[in-house]
Amino acid sequence: MEMHGEERIVAPRQVVWEALNDPDVLRECIPGCQDLEKTSDNEMAATVKIKIGPVSAKFAGEVTLENINAPESYTISGEGKGGIAGFAKGGADVKLADEGAETLLTYDVKAQVGGKLAQLGSRLIDSTSKKLAGQFFARFNEIVSERAAKA
Repeated sequence: MEMHGEERIVAPRQVVWEALNDPDVLRECIPGCQDLEKTSDNEMAATVKIKIGPVSAKFAGEVTLENINAPESYTISGEGKGGIAGFAKGGADVKLADEGAETLLTYDVKAQVGGKLAQLGSRLIDSTSKKLAGQFFARFNEIVSERAAKA
């Protein structure tokens, strides 16, 4: 599965960059995130509970930040195991560009699933993935824009 998108955020690029690297912000934005802890400068451990169609699963996994070019871009990748439900893994290339007083965040996501989740069919997985990504970026935009307005 592949997805592409962009968000225009009413905040300076440095503020957006800092939020992209803040586990507290990411925890608030990731749908179903129950726990997200920084384990090193470029790694985090996560627990996420999601429902895709009839399958509900709790995933435990690792998130890694790579190809870091602060404050312009990075690649975030991760893999989670959901027991009998299967696994999910993937990554996103995230880029930030100044647009006047705003920041344009663009993303290219690649993901794959296996196990019971893969049996649900690509349409359901694609639509659910797009919905979850949309929720993440909308919430991220909201939090970062509020922070910038207060500053």
